[in-house]
Amino acid sequence: MRLSVTSEVGRLKTVLVHLPGTEIDVMLPSMMEELLFDDILFGRVAREEHRRFQQMIRFVADEVYDLQDLLEETLEDPDARADVAADFSRRLRLTPKLRERLEALSAEQLAQAIVVGLPLTTGEAHEISPVPNLFFMRDPQVVIGDGVAISSMATEARSRESLISHYVFRKHPALRQRDIFWMDFYEEPWPRSKAKKKLRPTIEGGDVLVPRRDMLLVGVTERTNRAGVEYLASSLVASKAGVRTIYVVEIPKKRSYMHLDTIFTLISRNECLLFPPVIRPGGPESAKVFRLDLTKKAPVYSEEKSLLSALKRQKIDLEPIPCGGARLIDQQREQWTDGANAFALSPGIIILYERNTRTADELNRHGYHIVYEDDLLLGRTELELWNDKKYALMIQGNELSRARGGPRCMTMPLEREEI
Repeated sequence: MRLSVTSEVGRLKTVLVHLPGTEIDVMLPSMMEELLFDDILFGRVAREEHRRFQQMIRFVADEVYDLQDLLEETLEDPDARADVAADFSRRLRLTPKLRERLEALSAEQLAQAIVVGLPLTTGEAHEISPVPNLFFMRDPQVVIGDGVAISSMATEARSRESLISHYVFRKHPALRQRDIFWMDFYEEPWPRSKAKKKLRPTIEGGDVLVPRRDMLLVGVTERTNRAGVEYLASSLVASKAGVRTIYVVEIPKKRSYMHLDTIFTLISRNECLLFPPVIRPGGPESAKVFRLDLTKKAPVYSEEKSLLSALKRQKIDLEPIPCGGARLIDQQREQWTDGANAFALSPGIIILYERNTRTADELNRHGYHIVYEDDLLLGRTELELWNDKKYALMIQGNELSRARGGPRCMTMPLEREEI
């Protein structure tokens, strides 16, 4: 399994996803706040929407992997299964009796227990809680170049997601013999800030964009803090990963802007989809942008006028396309429903939720052909991949979108072609 991600838009070759399983079927209203959901999903419909989403990806990508399948393959090795069962029990502080129960499980059963959880024999509580956020595959890890950074999640509810990624990327037979880690919060002790209140570094994949081999964009948001950015930066330098510059984008800490990719995504070599009130300079919520030079001995932040002007100076001149179109009310509505969270299959071929109709209209004005899921899956339309046509592939996702995450949130590219 090859890892190589040096852009946001190079043709997708392999990608990691997770079909939402029965872990979302056991959610209760009392769990919603703790598990960061705004609603309870209808599992059967969510799974069908996700299967169709994967079919859309396969029109361009070579391989689509499911993280739970990779975890099960990892656990087929008896030594790996024993190590994971013991480590998992230790980290979750499980009772000896429950640890014995886990150690007796098959690879498939243990993978299921780690993701779906283990209910008590009576009642509605769980001895091991489910992990319903796992289908937002963007966040637990980030592939940067030919390496991977295992995230430090901001909330306890999502911490097991990065632990699952840790097991797979450390122990899967196609990966375990290689030195691929730029950062792994489960393997290394993280630094503490010098402030009176010690700050745990946090960083999640939705806040990390890879515009070029030598450059990252990282959001400081509700989920990622500066300590996390600096820990990633020091790990990249120590590993000689080739990243020379990080643009740090500090955005308002709001639920609606939980990650950088909810307000800014790259969709072609020279275009981006964005939420103007935060990304454009001069507004009451405008993001502050800082350049972090990784060639210096110590981290030094230098402020930039705006994200787009900073990228232009780096010879990445992007035409901004506003999610929701020209009207502020439409921009606010469609940013909330992930209108800016596009996932690029290749330069100028992107996936979005079809409910974001104003965003689709704006993309159409910029030369994108709007293609709806049913037309493509039923063969009424074909993609002309051999030319430079631009497409916005609109997926239904009415149930998936209720979980507050878009197409980019649900995918983690493992390999893209160089551009």
